[in-house]
Amino acid sequence: MSSAVIFGATGLVGSYLLKNLINDEYYTSIKIFTRSEVNIKHPKLEIINTDLNNVENIKDQIIADCCFFCIGTTKKNSPERSEYQRVELDLPKEIAHICKSNSIKSFVYISSGFADPNNKGEYLRFKGLVEEELKRLNFDNLGILRPSFLLGKRKQFRLAEKIGIPIFKLLTPLFLGPLKKMRPIHAKKVANAMSNIVKKNLDQTTYESDEIVTISEY
Repeated sequence: MSSAVIFGATGLVGSYLLKNLINDEYYTSIKIFTRSEVNIKHPKLEIINTDLNNVENIKDQIIADCCFFCIGTTKKNSPERSEYQRVELDLPKEIAHICKSNSIKSFVYISSGFADPNNKGEYLRFKGLVEEELKRLNFDNLGILRPSFLLGKRKQFRLAEKIGIPIFKLLTPLFLGPLKKMRPIHAKKVANAMSNIVKKNLDQTTYESDEIVTISEY
């Protein structure tokens, strides 16, 4: 049995994850931190409305057995570099440090395929830097998921995915062997995998997109 906190519960993956945890008897209580309206009510769900601009204010409320971090943004939604860096790099690192100081045992993070701390592009570099920091914190159970293009209905339009997903779907039969990690993956599978990493206490740390599909079916 486990208690959980979720950051990003209203996003594409986070919304599937929230429903997953609510319907799973393994999770006894769920706490979500969000600035968006959540139209879900359940006895084991606690909703804490916050914009996460100062997470120190909620530090004492980030208490659970496991933390799921699903927050991400785009350059369109965060055009200022400082804000983009805050969401993609600073925020996950800060939340992870709070989780560690609060003795949270499991931390599960959605990164990205090809994340690399030395990449010239900010998105992949920030993801890679977060991955490195999470590993340094030495959680009892750490899950880093690197999904390819995410399938599922988003609340916000993303041009890159709108263009890229159909192309990748056509090319999927050609993605064999090491290229299997480039196949598009449905957000529900990512959510299932996140839950299973905690439930099954899986000892692998980093999961490429094709490995996410596998553990989503455990």
